[in-house]
Amino acid sequence: MNSVDAVVTGAGGFIGGHLVRSLLDSGRSVRGVDVKPFAEWHQVHHDAENVQGDVSLLETARDAVRGAASVYNLAADMGGMGFIENNKAACMMSVLTSTHVLQAAREFEVDRYFYSSSACVYAAQHQTSPDVTALREEDAYPAMPEDGYGWEKLFSERMARHYLEDYGVQTRVARYHNVYGELGTWTGGREKAPAAICRKIATAVATGDHRIEIWGDGQQTRTFMYIADCVRGTRMITDGDDPRPVNLGSDELVSINQMVDIVEKIAGVTVKREYNLAAPQGVRGRSSDNTEILNRYGWAPSTTLVEGLERTYAWVYGEVKNSLGS
Repeated sequence: MNSVDAVVTGAGGFIGGHLVRSLLDSGRSVRGVDVKPFAEWHQVHHDAENVQGDVSLLETARDAVRGAASVYNLAADMGGMGFIENNKAACMMSVLTSTHVLQAAREFEVDRYFYSSSACVYAAQHQTSPDVTALREEDAYPAMPEDGYGWEKLFSERMARHYLEDYGVQTRVARYHNVYGELGTWTGGREKAPAAICRKIATAVATGDHRIEIWGDGQQTRTFMYIADCVRGTRMITDGDDPRPVNLGSDELVSINQMVDIVEKIAGVTVKREYNLAAPQGVRGRSSDNTEILNRYGWAPSTTLVEGLERTYAWVYGEVKNSLGS
């Protein structure tokens, strides 16, 4: 394969697709790799070198990384709460991807290796109330992360740290907090709460049936980061000098009910909320403490939830209308 400035694994995914576009727009050559067929990629950028391949296999990971100056490892088997609560073994198997891409990065002496971790690494004891105290980086230990998905992420963080300590691989780690935006997964079971709520309300508008199902009691709280902030922060952290894991997320805490309120106003509709208390809900509360990213870089995600949801809802509404043939 040709030499490239950057490799993005998981390039066919939501964040990966936006990251590839950002790198290309800044003049960097990019190799995008994903296990999915091209027809299933969220975005295919024809000015990138696009490869369909399974980087959980060591030889494929080597082929993907060969000739790259930097690697952004976003590849993982994941989705929203409905997926990760019911696919713990599949989420844990992403450790093969995390291991083999990092191993290949060492073998080919890349300048930088970025690993996309998750707020799911944080210990459950800090997330038992909707009125949660924002999570600091040190709250990941003593360890008791989200079962399955969170354990794999925390292990792979440690592996990146030790590859830096033992082999000198310049690893960087960001803990993503609930990324959303246009061109993301919005249906099918892997979508996250903002896209799911936008889809349900868009469907209500399009069909006239204003009943929507909400998982849990709607009091669970989260922070949600708009995709443009995620991409900017990812590149900043990768290029920065500090290898320690850092939160990359908004600190604008809202309940699920409050997010429904926002999307109702955007859509100009009032829905009837039907609460499914048996549905997957995750932790009761989770928020990003952005003190550390501000201290290191003088920056934190700044797109308000209203701004991001306006853009996301407009896109999801178009997808819903297309799916309904109207």
